[in-house]
Amino acid sequence: MMKTKFLLVLFSLLTLSAMAQEKKFFTLEDLNFGGTNYRRHQPANQWLTWWGDELVRTDVEECYLVNKKTGREQLLFTLDDINRWADSDDDHRVRHLHSAWFPYPGQPIVAVGNGHAFTLIDFKARQIVWQDSLSGQEANDWCPASKATAYVDKHQLYVADAQGKQHQLTTDGSRDIVYARAVHRNEFGIEKGTFWSPDGQRLAFYRMDQSMVTDYPQVDIFHRTAAYQPDKYPMAGMTSHAVTIGVYDLRTDRTVYLQTPVGPVSGDSIDSPTPVYFSNITFSPDGSTIYLFELNRDQNDCRLVSYDAATGQRMAEIYSEKSDKYVEPLHPILFLPWDSSTFIMQSQRDGYNHLYLLNTQGGALRQLTHGEWVVLDVLGFNEKLKSVIVSANKCHPLQRRLYSVSVTDGSMRQLDSAEGVHHATLSTSGSYLFDKFTAPDVPRNIDVTDVKSGKATRLLTAADPWAGYHQPVFESGTIKAADGTTDLFYRMVKPYDFDAARKYPTVVYVYGGPHAHNVEASWHWASRSWETYMAQRGYIVFILDNRGSENRGLAFEQATFRQLGQVEMLDQMQGVGFLKSLPFVDADRIGVHGWSFGGFMTISLMTHYPDVFKVGVAGGPVIDWSLYEVMYGERYMDTPQQNPEGYAKTNLVSQAKNLKGRLQIITGYNDATVVPQHCLSFLDACVKAGTQPDFFAYPGEEHNMRGHASVHLHERITRYFDDYLK
Repeated sequence: MMKTKFLLVLFSLLTLSAMAQEKKFFTLEDLNFGGTNYRRHQPANQWLTWWGDELVRTDVEECYLVNKKTGREQLLFTLDDINRWADSDDDHRVRHLHSAWFPYPGQPIVAVGNGHAFTLIDFKARQIVWQDSLSGQEANDWCPASKATAYVDKHQLYVADAQGKQHQLTTDGSRDIVYARAVHRNEFGIEKGTFWSPDGQRLAFYRMDQSMVTDYPQVDIFHRTAAYQPDKYPMAGMTSHAVTIGVYDLRTDRTVYLQTPVGPVSGDSIDSPTPVYFSNITFSPDGSTIYLFELNRDQNDCRLVSYDAATGQRMAEIYSEKSDKYVEPLHPILFLPWDSSTFIMQSQRDGYNHLYLLNTQGGALRQLTHGEWVVLDVLGFNEKLKSVIVSANKCHPLQRRLYSVSVTDGSMRQLDSAEGVHHATLSTSGSYLFDKFTAPDVPRNIDVTDVKSGKATRLLTAADPWAGYHQPVFESGTIKAADGTTDLFYRMVKPYDFDAARKYPTVVYVYGGPHAHNVEASWHWASRSWETYMAQRGYIVFILDNRGSENRGLAFEQATFRQLGQVEMLDQMQGVGFLKSLPFVDADRIGVHGWSFGGFMTISLMTHYPDVFKVGVAGGPVIDWSLYEVMYGERYMDTPQQNPEGYAKTNLVSQAKNLKGRLQIITGYNDATVVPQHCLSFLDACVKAGTQPDFFAYPGEEHNMRGHASVHLHERITRYFDDYLK
């Protein structure tokens, strides 16, 4: 009897051990951004920030000073310390230290907020040194140099000075007259609407008059009777808004407006050469001059212009650039810390985004970087080395590497030693950087690097957070574009138990539009988590970056000009041809899915190649480019008046009759980017043509599903392929 019990216990232990070693399957709650378990399945990370040249790790409840040579940490203060020094009550506590930052190099001052107030605390003296109560206001922009805050309240723009005195700058703000917000639909690198001078004494701000712009009739259904909630939406070829730029001076308490050209706002005046788009506002180091790029509505004539910040008077045109397609100013100029008359400018004038050196007098243009590769980002300067620190894909189009570029002679020195994708942040003086990098088989590593010597100290090597789970096979390679010469990069995701003797249903995931790429040399070749979920369910997923996508140079990007979707489809069909050549791909079970531009591509492929794609899911799709916004649409398509053939050719309404396979269209019911009119116009065309798409809308959601709605969305997408493709 004793022996029998022993054997039973041993058998149970062995069974439990085998179960513990058995690999697990993912759920969407594990993989999707809105999922309840998503964070547990992401690579370990650290929140780091610079205090001058000192490195600080900010955690939930502590901040640590990090030794840059050894990686050892020393506690600076805790969350309890901060709340005790700030004398916080239960309702006004700082909840975490992840977003703590250190605005003054060399001073022991940390900036924290609690949703009710913004506070500076001297963590050596253990006391508050400054505080305001404006952290909950709209468009809040605090300046460390002057401790002044710009904000919007009830449509009006205010500045509160360091003593808390409020200065009202405007009185005519309204839904039609908008202050201190990003303008031009966030195109041209515009992300905000206020800009402080280096000394904090002047504030430049956007004023947008959109009274002449047509309302799109959005509806809020979450009322007893649905409420009208219109959105100002300027469509291609139609009347757009008018922008001016104000400059407020704290010392005089006066505002002037830059005497910019008054550009045409009517679609009837689209051929006028007068600039109408103003972007990349920059102050001179002494705050006396404002520089900005002015771009005509046709977006093929760009000028860098200076203005007197005190009077608003136009001073000089420093640089100009024209194109037979479009010029796209995305980056503000950057003055050299050691020479206030010289600055760095980014341009694609030679076919690739590179750095150029200019002076404020419009002197000779000197190109600093050269080659068939792209400068991806400028991280800052190192004054001692007289260098600019950049990230670039110089080594390979799929990689992002770090370089120090000599401003004297343009020579480049690589600052990292590992292939992959590097995202770095430079210290105040440019002497150090912390580098978070990844590679196809590296979830995440973090180094701190001495810029002068190139020596790096490893702070974190993240373990594989997917260990113990069935993981797909992630691959990358190249095929030729439809032009027969250009290399296109792809990613393929195969089931964990892939068997080359089987035939698999295959889903082509597509975006394909400007300013985006899907394939890079980061973890899993930048695979989206949904691809893992699909591979787990027995699909192959294929992703190809066609011509028109980013970071490959102007010729690659502009191949789609005036005919969006056409060249992209040809390249995607090259990918389909490659798939059909593979013995394990079932050519009778090929599907396609994409969102936004990818939704446009999905329906384009489904209707232009109806015998190839059996199933498609199109999210937030553009159907008719004449219904899309002015700035983006006219850059890539010109206006409907200028390019009627292109707009007709790319309009999917006329293609509704060609639909054969199963197509599900999904939209956010309150999408303000690709307005629901797109989907509805295609549905109407399908009704008239007798074709049968499926349709689903997310009430209250915008262009992308937020929070847990994203889990629901991806389950819906998956079920559609399971129902009709698997």
